[in-house]
Amino acid sequence: MSNSLRGRYPRCFEVPVMILLSVGLLLMGLSRPLMKVEKMVFWKNEYSVLQGVKSLWEQNQYALATILFFFSIVFPMVKLASLALIWYVPLREQKRQSALHWLGLLGKWSMLDVFVVAILIVLVKLGPLAKIEPQRGLYWFAAAILVSMITSMYVERLARTTGS
Repeated sequence: MSNSLRGRYPRCFEVPVMILLSVGLLLMGLSRPLMKVEKMVFWKNEYSVLQGVKSLWEQNQYALATILFFFSIVFPMVKLASLALIWYVPLREQKRQSALHWLGLLGKWSMLDVFVVAILIVLVKLGPLAKIEPQRGLYWFAAAILVSMITSMYVERLARTTGS
């Protein structure tokens, strides 16, 4: 049978809500400052993920900018769009399970790991000359990751329940 998960769980409103919540949190996390950097008392700046990608690109750090862009911006959006498709589009069980399997594997390489590495790169580059304070964007971004992971696990559980 090729039913959508939404069709099988018509009263399960939490999945679309969680996907939309994750998208909103991600957009907030990407656009809001993640950290405030203060260098030698005179210079202060705040960086968001988007500003970080732009700054790395402008500093000719193309590989780092590309990695950060794809794993912190593109991949999370693709993952959430895929979850929405898995939820709404009728798929054969085998195809749905395969898609969820790949999303799970790719999710392990997604936002959090690359995000932490990117922050570490910045911290190492600045060294002891700078004071770095986390900002709200960091918490929005972390919340987006958490909600996205919970949503993925929940959809996987629902799919396994229907596949049995």
